[in-house]
Amino acid sequence: MAVMTSVVEIAPDVYRLCTYDAEAGLQFCQFLFKDDEPLLFHTGHRRLFGQVREAVATVLDPTTVRWIGHSHFEADECGSLNEWLETAPQAQPFCSLAGARTSISDFAIRAPRAMQDNERFSTGRFQFRFRQTPHVPHGWDAALLFEETQAMLLCSDLLLQRGDVAPLTESDVLGPAAAVLSAQRASPAGDSIPYTTDTDAILQGLADLQPRALATHHGSTFTGDGARALRDLAQVLRDIHGVP
Repeated sequence: MAVMTSVVEIAPDVYRLCTYDAEAGLQFCQFLFKDDEPLLFHTGHRRLFGQVREAVATVLDPTTVRWIGHSHFEADECGSLNEWLETAPQAQPFCSLAGARTSISDFAIRAPRAMQDNERFSTGRFQFRFRQTPHVPHGWDAALLFEETQAMLLCSDLLLQRGDVAPLTESDVLGPAAAVLSAQRASPAGDSIPYTTDTDAILQGLADLQPRALATHHGSTFTGDGARALRDLAQVLRDIHGVP
């Protein structure tokens, strides 16, 4: 059963909203950027909408949210998108071109902005770069968001960690993430991060952004050498999938 949603400022005017589901053994995190045009990345499940909205309200008026994004079409990523669009009348949903064409244009009550790879936009002080990342972490509609002033990569399910972990860490997150990936490889459910012919290039491209923070959807936000963590993750995936 999920507990209440916590709110932690992980960088100036950047807030991590986190709900721990003990049954799943996972944290579900959203990231809120307080700016001229507030941005929310991940909405969370529809069943969690009320408590996530209350968490947002501790930072800013939920009706003023202007941008709502997600990585790929899943309940924990965008399940309450329509509730948010009803709450915030000026909010613009955004997603990858594939996401708009396959899911969001039909699912959302307002048309999404379909982003191009490397498209940039500003919310005021924050400067964002949108990266299309098919099948990273998963889904051909997958995409990630990089905030350039903080060098923060909103990396969705990459570096997933189990348990009710700390909001921020400078410690190793690759080890716990690798353990999860290895366990998934042997489970009937299979891999959460597949390995395709493009996986390595995508991860190397994200590393080239030189992120100083990796804001993970399930787990601690890592601060430190994000580029190295992403390159090491590429090697972990190659090893797990038996790729030379």
